[in-house]
Amino acid sequence: QVQLVESGGGLVQPGGSLRLSCEASRSILSFNVMGWYRQAPGKQRELVAAITSGGTTTYTDSVKGRFTISRDNAKNTVYLQMNSLKPEDTAVYYCNGGTTWGSYWGQGTQVTVSS
Repeated sequence: QVQLVESGGGLVQPGGSLRLSCEASRSILSFNVMGWYRQAPGKQRELVAAITSGGTTTYTDSVKGRFTISRDNAKNTVYLQMNSLKPEDTAVYYCNGGTTWGSYWGQGTQVTVSS
């Protein structure tokens, strides 16, 4: 019964910033990897950024240099700091946690980048 709850989405102008949060119902260090995915209308869900329990991070090329994934272990929370947002970043963003037992998803939070 793992639960992930995202927050922080909203409407932002191009070039603006948002910080997404994903709070887990247990220690995020119990996940082998946590990641942020996004899905835009008519497109496949794609991995945006991920962080392992050891702190190693990875990013899809389109967000590298603009997005940063981080965590606060004491708060059981992983963040996605999104800077220099572009209209093509518009999507529903989902938090995912992977363990040996399975993969778990949050409910998603909408990010809309528009002037």
